[in-house]
Amino acid sequence: MEFLKSAVASAISKGPPFPYTFGERVDLDGSIWSLFNGIKREDGCNCSIFSFDAAANKSWLPLARNAVRKLRTLRHPGVVKVLDTVETENYIYIATERLTPLGWHVGRKSLNAETIKWGLYNTAKTLKFINEEASSVHGNIRVSSIFTSESGEWKLGGFEILSSLSEDDAILYSHGSFVPGIDLYAPPEIARSGWEAVKRFPLPSVDAYEFSALIYHVFNGSFSSKDKIGQTTNIPSSMHQSYRRLANSLPKSRLSVANFLEQGCKNGGFFQTNLINLTEGIENLGIKSEEQRGEFLRELDDLSDDFPEDYFKLRVLPELLKSIEFGGGGPKVFGVVMKIGSKLSEDEYNSQITPVVVRLFTSPDRAIRTVNDKIFPQMVTGFSDLSPVVREQTVKAVLTVIGKLSDRVVNGELLKYLAKTSNDDQPGIRTNTTICLGKIARNLGVNTRQKVLVAAFTRSLKDPFIHARNASLLALGATLDLFTDEDCANRILPALCTVLIDKEMLIRDQAYKTFELYVQRVRKYASSLPDTTLPTGNTPDPTNSSASRLNAAQNGSTWSGWAISSFTSKIASATGELQSSMTALASKEEGRPTSAPPAAVTQRLTASSTVTAPTEPRKIGRESLPASPEPSDSKFTTIATEGSEAWGAMNEGDSFFNETANTTSSKDSAANPWEDAGEPDFAGWLTAHAQAKSKGTLPKGLGKPAKSRSTSTKLASTGNIATISSSKIPPAGNAKLSLNPTSPLNKGDWGEADGWGDEWD
Repeated sequence: MEFLKSAVASAISKGPPFPYTFGERVDLDGSIWSLFNGIKREDGCNCSIFSFDAAANKSWLPLARNAVRKLRTLRHPGVVKVLDTVETENYIYIATERLTPLGWHVGRKSLNAETIKWGLYNTAKTLKFINEEASSVHGNIRVSSIFTSESGEWKLGGFEILSSLSEDDAILYSHGSFVPGIDLYAPPEIARSGWEAVKRFPLPSVDAYEFSALIYHVFNGSFSSKDKIGQTTNIPSSMHQSYRRLANSLPKSRLSVANFLEQGCKNGGFFQTNLINLTEGIENLGIKSEEQRGEFLRELDDLSDDFPEDYFKLRVLPELLKSIEFGGGGPKVFGVVMKIGSKLSEDEYNSQITPVVVRLFTSPDRAIRTVNDKIFPQMVTGFSDLSPVVREQTVKAVLTVIGKLSDRVVNGELLKYLAKTSNDDQPGIRTNTTICLGKIARNLGVNTRQKVLVAAFTRSLKDPFIHARNASLLALGATLDLFTDEDCANRILPALCTVLIDKEMLIRDQAYKTFELYVQRVRKYASSLPDTTLPTGNTPDPTNSSASRLNAAQNGSTWSGWAISSFTSKIASATGELQSSMTALASKEEGRPTSAPPAAVTQRLTASSTVTAPTEPRKIGRESLPASPEPSDSKFTTIATEGSEAWGAMNEGDSFFNETANTTSSKDSAANPWEDAGEPDFAGWLTAHAQAKSKGTLPKGLGKPAKSRSTSTKLASTGNIATISSSKIPPAGNAKLSLNPTSPLNKGDWGEADGWGDEWD
């Protein structure tokens, strides 16, 4: 039980919950309240919080409690709107709509005459309601008791001593003098007899006198003495007569606020202004006739920019939207809405106008519902308007109707107009066009995206306007998933590289972010590709040494890896060709007689020199050899070319020259024992004979130096011609060499052929 009591006591001491968050403090002079900006936790709406410290200001506590009670019960458009209140023994909180003290604007003299008249008109209407309908006296009319709302309207507060004269214990009589600074504004009869004198004079007289002091203060920016009341300095001349009657020192002769309001609203009165007429007409727009509505809309078009812009956004625009949606305002009102919407920010436009426009597509009014046939054709005229503001707002309006346009219009006519605005001379219009394209990208056809978006965005990257380039980078980042991998690699990434070194840091930073997004996209795509597109049959054998060297070179991590790879590949290919040639030669040599040298020897010697055929025949043993014919130029060229291509494999093929002739006979070799169409290769045979003799004792004459020969022999490495004297060799005549392929030349034959050595002496 004791625990329960302590819990209840703790909850009471903490007070009831207050679902608002206190913000920064706002200066408020001449008031018992402290004013703070606040936020409602539930929905995040802006508000203001009036705070009163009851423990520190006990003498003012009755005034604070009276203000809370009157604000709860007194409801009027001109009175501060209360959202919630909390009252405890220690503090009092009042949460209201977001307010700004009027003294801020008055002290800065930021209000023009039209706005001041509009504010006085609203305050006079509120005082008339308090004096007549509520039968009460405000008693505290001054600048510190008036606030401006977010829409710019004047709202009346300061209800600390507001009292009904029907109450016997009205706080006005007992605590009227407790209000800070009240003596400066109180009428003369109160200064003489106290607040009890209110009972003896007309009820509106106190508020009328204080209202005259308010008029002087707002038109002059300050009020420091009662002597200023009644002076007409800076007050409009049309208001002088009525203003002086308000400031009359005699309560019974004083003009009431209600009468002051009536005189101002007469034809030609000081309250007959465009702004006041607008505020009065907007509230009744839904019930106006067609003629009255048309006249009112024409007045809207005639309004100047001096009027409070916030009022149009927060009061006029909502009323027009309600008239369109529920009151049958029609297309004319919709046109005014779009004009006012041009002054809104993007967030305000999306929150206020876009939802209503979307709902209008379900409207039975065909003049509003038919978008493709009626609205869009009229809308596109704004793309070519002479006013840059109209062109820019038309581009923004595309987002509103894009969802209801047909594919033909979107991918055809609309893009044509956006192409024009992308080349507009106004940089802001070019920037907004890029933003618009980025937001409607998913409404475009697949083929259109590839053609239009990449070209438009990459072109904007070259725009001299910094925000246009930044918008293009942001649009590319937002539409990354709409492009193909090939476009990302081949078209977009090269364009992004140009802005990586932009002169503006803002562009460089955003360019690196966007570039990284596309690099990740391309890298992900590249990882899904196969390692190679070569057929599986061409895969190199890992056991092959050449292939191993090739792979090692390709996998090299040094800068020269590609060069080593190319070089190794060339060697491998040359070795393969030589091995293939050796295999072919081996097959051919199966039928070659021992007297004929291998084909490769013949080719190499033929490629390096040209032998002059002897003119006289010479018998070798029992047989004579015919002269070797001179090789043709075409054959020489072919052999030389093949040798140059296989230069890398010459060392591997050196053993090929030491091979012995194959004695195996075949039918083909018997029929044609020579490669050159049956004619013996004299130079090749001579070389083979010299190699065979080198294994033993050289024949006579071959071991002697070349200078002792009767006929000089020139064998140059550069391919000089080797000449053999024709005088030492008898002519061949018609004798033919008869060689039997099945009877190869043996060692005994070389003994009879030793005379060949004498021919070199």
